[in-house]
Amino acid sequence: MNTKIMLVLRIIIAIILVQTLYFKFTAHPDSVYIFSKVGLEPFGRISIGVLELISAILILIPRTIWLGALLTSGLMSGAIIMHLTQLGIEINNDGGILFYMALVVFFLSLFTLINQRKNIPIIGGKF
Repeated sequence: MNTKIMLVLRIIIAIILVQTLYFKFTAHPDSVYIFSKVGLEPFGRISIGVLELISAILILIPRTIWLGALLTSGLMSGAIIMHLTQLGIEINNDGGILFYMALVVFFLSLFTLINQRKNIPIIGGKF
């Protein structure tokens, strides 16, 4: 795929990941509510925030795009599963925006990972 389009997709992923960090790192009441409901407050909230920051950085560095995409898709699959099993689609009357953002980031990161599969060390040459 066109490298400019892929760059835009990676930037979108990074922006969404970084934008949510404010809420996690400042202990915003919605974030505390979410992580309390799934039993991960406060350590899970902070740890996942750190992992999302790392993902956002890795997905922007050409040599580590695949790793950032892999980590992001894993984190977002966890978020999606939590929404579907414990949280529900809508949280605190947000209209489901957090769930839908997680879906968007998941699919963009999965698409990016598929696009970068040949760059994965050891196994990349087999794709």
